[in-house]
Amino acid sequence: MSRTTLDADTLFDEISRTFLRSPNVTTAKMFGGSALKVKNKVFACFYKGKLVLKLPKERVDELVAAGGAVHFDSGTGRPAKEWVALDPSRGNEWRGLAKEAQKFVAS
Repeated sequence: MSRTTLDADTLFDEISRTFLRSPNVTTAKMFGGSALKVKNKVFACFYKGKLVLKLPKERVDELVAAGGAVHFDSGTGRPAKEWVALDPSRGNEWRGLAKEAQKFVAS
């Protein structure tokens, strides 16, 4: 495991611990990794060293255009419109963006 992946894994664990203190947030398994759910719907997961979030399509497009993010594809060859995968290079934004995702999914 690369140092960046290890750091990303640690960061996701820290974010998870913070969110699990919130009402209605639980954990689940998704794609063999950890996921965070609010009101029984996934809003964030850690997949292949990236933070994957469910956000409005326009926000996903904005994050991808800024770099360090891609439209998430679970392996089907069809990227999901409302899911973005963020590189560890944007790790300083992970917590805030996860909060956005939690609010989006909870609404």
